Amino acid sequence: MKSVLKRIVGTIPVLIGVVLLIFIMLRIIPGNAAAVLLGEHVDQATIDRLTQSMGLNDPVIVQFFKYIGNALQGDLGESYRYSRPVTEMILEAFPYTVELALLAALFAWVLGLAAGVVAAIRQNRLLDRLFMGASLMGVSMPIFMTSLLLQYFLAFRLEWFPLTMEQGSLVSMVLPAIALGWNSAGSVARMTRSSLIEVMQADYIDTARAKGLGRRAVILGHALKNSMLPVITMMALQLSSMLSGAVITESVFAIPGIGRLATTAINNRDMPVLQGTVLFTTVLVIAGNLLADLLYGVLDPRIRKEV
Repeated sequence: MKSVLKRIVGTIPVLIGVVLLIFIMLRIIPGNAAAVLLGEHVDQATIDRLTQSMGLNDPVIVQFFKYIGNALQGDLGESYRYSRPVTEMILEAFPYTVELALLAALFAWVLGLAAGVVAAIRQNRLLDRLFMGASLMGVSMPIFMTSLLLQYFLAFRLEWFPLTMEQGSLVSMVLPAIALGWNSAGSVARMTRSSLIEVMQADYIDTARAKGLGRRAVILGHALKNSMLPVITMMALQLSSMLSGAVITESVFAIPGIGRLATTAINNRDMPVLQGTVLFTTVLVIAGNLLADLLYGVLDPRIRKEV
């Protein structure tokens, strides 16, 4: 419990640093949010009045501490563009991102684990080379390219799936989930293979074989369980990255999630929305790292004792 609290307290400087960084970056970019909102044909006096009312004339450090104080109360500001609470907009978009991330994680983990185990069992054979080649392609190919290829062949040419997301349709989330999970599936497959091969060379595996256990019993009962520690840690980190990094996938497939909300905020120079989405995704990444640490401790008692 103490170690968990220590890790949580250690994330506070990271959150503050991220908020400060995004504050500084948004304010050194040329342009004025008030001018963008009012349009081109507006006099300077009107722009100055709106700038003053939005609090953009205050020193950055004053704006920063105001934002931190409000954020601690769950208030991430109000959208310049839509005049709506940012927290409300994020909570509306988050379920779409969660659905996409969970489907992508399910696809990545099932495919990656199965391919990694088969590749390890068939080491240096045809299936091993085939699966590892496919996983290398998955790790190397950018998500936007995977998304566009899936859209072209499976949605446009074969018409098996919708091109973009349709409200209430789970089928329309299949292609985005594959596009987002393909890269992670390749990483899981490669990690599973290397970890399982390493464990299969351990002394206790030879002991299990000497006792007369069959190959399947040795792999499933001993080797696979002990080789999952680094794989499960990677999977926990992948889930947080999927929740926070689905920007390209959501943009390509027109999914109204957190990522698309952030890109729209950038185009509109909607600083409160952009700050809110960055802070929210930072919390998700930190939570994923904390979950991975906790899982590591649960799965390996030696780590619990060290902590």
